[in-house]
Amino acid sequence: MDSVRLDKWLWAARFFKTRALAVKACELGRIKLRDQPVKPAREIKAGDVLRITNDGGIFTVDVLALSDVRGPAAAAQALYCETEESVAARKKEQEARKMNPWFEMDRSERPTKRDRRDLNRLRGR
Repeated sequence: MDSVRLDKWLWAARFFKTRALAVKACELGRIKLRDQPVKPAREIKAGDVLRITNDGGIFTVDVLALSDVRGPAAAAQALYCETEESVAARKKEQEARKMNPWFEMDRSERPTKRDRRDLNRLRGR
């Protein structure tokens, strides 16, 4: 196998759950090859460098092997190698997200009557 479609490779490497999600990410410009947005039908080869933006963060990976078949996670991780800068940037972003108190305001109980009234006042009711 000399080359494979980008959307198939992204799906096989387990960056996206379905090929449809991989296609949508390509169409939205979230996948870049040499800092240029690519279409899902683009043929990639071993040695290409991809910049992938998904829910897990921003990945910069070197393509090591090609596959158009989705296999186990261990086989999927053998298809690429993430750069050290990418790993460090994602860890830094994860730490910053943990330090942000906005996401920690999760309430486990139901809103009180006062909370409901405050919400209604904010909504203009």
